[in-house]
Amino acid sequence: MTTTTTTLEQALNDYLAVRRALGFKLAENGRLLPDFVASLEAAGASTVTTELAVAWATQPTGCTPVWWARRLAMVRGFARHLSAIDPGTEVPPSGVLPHRCRRATPYLYSDADVAALMAAARALRCPLRAATYETVIGLLAVTGMRSGEVRRLDRDHLDWDEGVLTVWNSKFHKSRALPLHPATMKALGSYARLRDELCRHPKAPSLFLTTTGTRLGRGFNKVFAGLVRSAGLDCSGRAPRPHDLRHRFAVRTLIGWYRTGVNVDAHIPLLSTYLGHSNPENTFWYLSAVPELLLLASQRVERAQRCRP
Repeated sequence: MTTTTTTLEQALNDYLAVRRALGFKLAENGRLLPDFVASLEAAGASTVTTELAVAWATQPTGCTPVWWARRLAMVRGFARHLSAIDPGTEVPPSGVLPHRCRRATPYLYSDADVAALMAAARALRCPLRAATYETVIGLLAVTGMRSGEVRRLDRDHLDWDEGVLTVWNSKFHKSRALPLHPATMKALGSYARLRDELCRHPKAPSLFLTTTGTRLGRGFNKVFAGLVRSAGLDCSGRAPRPHDLRHRFAVRTLIGWYRTGVNVDAHIPLLSTYLGHSNPENTFWYLSAVPELLLLASQRVERAQRCRP
């Protein structure tokens, strides 16, 4: 059996639909795999071959081997699905594009760093833009939310009476409720009043608005990078990212638990749930990444050993 381009396109749509029904968002797959199918059509191919898959994966020049391997992995998943209906499909084997994937070392924001970022946001020219970015940065710092989760928040996701923020259908379609500190609720209330005053007819139901009344988009990262420079944060290594504020929240929580004698192992599942991690092992990585946490953990082990009979 062979497939035509039309069949390939339909097979791709079916593949994405099935995977998303299982909880995978596949945002990158949905954006890039149609381009792969188009490249097959341009090459006059009726199905997936390893040669064409590798050629497409390595198409963008100047990219890292990690990105090439990631693109090929997207094709590999689609090819496995396609092979069930087209025996002529070649599934690119793993290891065709060797690479070493290293997890990015997070930037550990200090309290002064967060304050400097928020001050840089307040200095933005447009009052609504300034208030939006200042409040979003503060919310990221005190909740450890993913920046995409904050951008997707709608007004009715915040329960003002209970002080609870609900994150709906996030990674792997997981939802979670986040109790907020009264000070955080006060800051959000101040922002909401200013937002409604400056944008009386918003175009989106989102909690945080742009100057045109729409939802914050991917341009958030670009503006954030500008705020990092304006705040004078240390960019001698890898530039600080919004996601590093999530890391900061987890680290500060763990350090607080160690210092107050909380049973960290018993509480890790609670932190994992708050962060929206699918597995507590993802949260434990924060412990191994920070020297101060390692020191506190080793000190606790030493105290436990001294107390043994």
